[in-house]
Amino acid sequence: MSKVVLITGGSSGIGKSIGEFLQNKGFKVYGTSRIPNNYPDSKFPIVALDVTRAETISECILEVLDKESKIDVLINNAGAGITGPIEEIPDTEIKRNFETNFFGPINVIKAVLPSMRQQNSGLVINITSIAGYMGLPFRGVYSASKGALELITEAFRMELKDFNIEMTNVAPGDFATNIAAGRYHAPVLEDSPYKKKYGKSLQMMNEHVDSGSDPKQMAEAIFKVIQTEKPKVHYKVGVFMQKLSIVLKRILPDKVYERLLMNHYKL
Repeated sequence: MSKVVLITGGSSGIGKSIGEFLQNKGFKVYGTSRIPNNYPDSKFPIVALDVTRAETISECILEVLDKESKIDVLINNAGAGITGPIEEIPDTEIKRNFETNFFGPINVIKAVLPSMRQQNSGLVINITSIAGYMGLPFRGVYSASKGALELITEAFRMELKDFNIEMTNVAPGDFATNIAAGRYHAPVLEDSPYKKKYGKSLQMMNEHVDSGSDPKQMAEAIFKVIQTEKPKVHYKVGVFMQKLSIVLKRILPDKVYERLLMNHYKL
């Protein structure tokens, strides 16, 4: 039987690319969106799901289980970007970002674990970010939410060992998607002490996404992880310098690494 894969946020961007790639490899793929009717041309079924609403999570999992009797692989891909000086981002937006990037994936995992435990098998792949390995200026909230998901995955893995359920993180760098359009951008305020530096950083972030890698690279990486019997704890997918940045943080003194980041962002 084909493996059944559920991809949150599978209607566009990286999630869509992963879904189409896996379907071509013979997997039975389901994606999710808050409004499935907006994607009538999707190459795989799109199920209603809003990761910030618990009732839709339960309904989505039950719908897929009712149709397929199992979920072999959960890919927590749904996420949201957020930029701005931390001082100027409204609390409501910070909380909303964590609801999407951190609490949402946790609740989807909780909903799917009972069925995976019953079938004595399963794989959960959490799509995090290379940004989650470091506190990036004007992306601090995003870094924090993705970093939190990285860490809780480490704990989850150990708790699930008795049930033959694997979990891993896959952290992408910059990919050419529409994530910038869906981000919450704190406005560049005329009277803000951060106006000049935040404005330049925001422009740089958008340029990085526009010139990012082909999302198919992520799809290929996810396929390899699914084919791996015992996945690693962490995977990174991106250009050499993005992956090197993680290594440098591990080996350089904190202040030296901080200066490298500040120079990179021209701060």
